Amino acid sequence: MRFAVGVLFGVTTQLVFLLTVRELFAFLRGQIPARAGSLWWDVFLAAQFALPHSWLLLPSTRKWLSRWIAAPFYGLVFCLATCASLFVTFAYWRTSEVELREVSPQARWLIDVGFFGSWIALFYSLHLSGLGYQTGLTPWWLWVRGKPQPRRGFELRGAYRFMRHPIYASFLGLIWFTPTMTLDHAILTGLWTVYILAGSHLKNERWLISSATPTGSTRLGYRDSESQSGEPVGVSPRTVLVCNSSGA
Repeated sequence: MRFAVGVLFGVTTQLVFLLTVRELFAFLRGQIPARAGSLWWDVFLAAQFALPHSWLLLPSTRKWLSRWIAAPFYGLVFCLATCASLFVTFAYWRTSEVELREVSPQARWLIDVGFFGSWIALFYSLHLSGLGYQTGLTPWWLWVRGKPQPRRGFELRGAYRFMRHPIYASFLGLIWFTPTMTLDHAILTGLWTVYILAGSHLKNERWLISSATPTGSTRLGYRDSESQSGEPVGVSPRTVLVCNSSGA
């Protein structure tokens, strides 16, 4: 019975993730019903996505929740919590008719190229970092097959040779490449941009903690590449990081 519940939970989480991606695409393209109301509600909705997302990624939070959530399921819980907060945003978002910027029809294709290119870059970056870890699929699938949970290894390759956070950079493209910047979209873009910039710094700190080894070699290698390249782009392609198995 416990195994069946675990399997069902994993399958459900992956289906919810796919549905969330579809709804996020529509939301960012402005394909949502017009809802009048106070835009302070949008400020709250944008923040309620960022805060629990960051809280679940804290090592102290993971350690505390591990008393109730087994390691193979933590990624699923993280993914499901992220999807749930996004669905709350989709359902209660207030729209505005105030337009701060509108791209001319002749230049709209540039915005479309940037938007769809950002989606391609996002999934490419997720593939490099391990999409299965972002959604909890990989640890859960190992549990289903009765395999041990290995310590997650991450080699800097592809886009990671040139920038430290291609996932975050791609997501910035999703929220900035919009043909019509309405006031409500500007609130979303501004708050999520601040969150992404802050999140990139916090992720650097988590990497330094989780990549530490008994000899300190991996951690020192990361610090060396960081000092040589500076923030936020450029890391040594030879550096290998060992990370935990939670999401982004």
